[in-house]
Amino acid sequence: MASKDFDIDQLAAYLHVTPGQVTKMASRGKIPGRKVNGQWRFSESEIHHWLEEQIGVSDAEELERVERILEKNWDTTIDDRTMLSDFMILEAIAVPLDARTRGSVVREMCKLAASTGLLWDPEVMAEAVQARESLHPTALENGVALLHPRRPQTSILADSFVALGISHQPIPFGNTSGHRTDIFFLICSTDDQVHLRILARLARLVGDEVLLTMLRSAQSPAEALEIIRTTELELIQTN
Repeated sequence: MASKDFDIDQLAAYLHVTPGQVTKMASRGKIPGRKVNGQWRFSESEIHHWLEEQIGVSDAEELERVERILEKNWDTTIDDRTMLSDFMILEAIAVPLDARTRGSVVREMCKLAASTGLLWDPEVMAEAVQARESLHPTALENGVALLHPRRPQTSILADSFVALGISHQPIPFGNTSGHRTDIFFLICSTDDQVHLRILARLARLVGDEVLLTMLRSAQSPAEALEIIRTTELELIQTN
């Protein structure tokens, strides 16, 4: 499906800011846009990529603000699930994940996702994830990687979900600081809105060192999922 364009007023409503703020950001090159017949136009897909980048560099307070924006724009006709844990199933969790190299992690995570029956072509997904990793590694400083393709893989997915693999042996995964990675999430989404909402919630959760310590000690997929669900409920209740 082709991406639609926002004008200034539409984008302002989408981001819950004023039209003047959008104009200022566009004029200063702070947000992707182009002029058509002297009027600013903003590609929906480019705005989604921009929001993804904002999620990647935001602190906890800013992440909460981004998530509120996404919640206000949430189309319940696309998906009525409200929590990250609603997108996770035991079949898509590996404790431990049996992989020792960057390439094998991607392949094994995609095979894990395919074992649910919701991903039909793990090889295509692996190629899309590898391409995204080549563009910009998703490994964070805290030993977590948020794997995902650049665009939703609608043609090979029956539904949106999240896979999780926890390796007992941290491995190099492209982190610029050289820190190794041992917790891997794979976001499999059929829609940009779903992808952004999952990514924003994940980014908030993995900033919790207590959560990460507990995940690294998890002995089973069921335990790992319960840790995430409990932590997420606490996060929501404190907002």
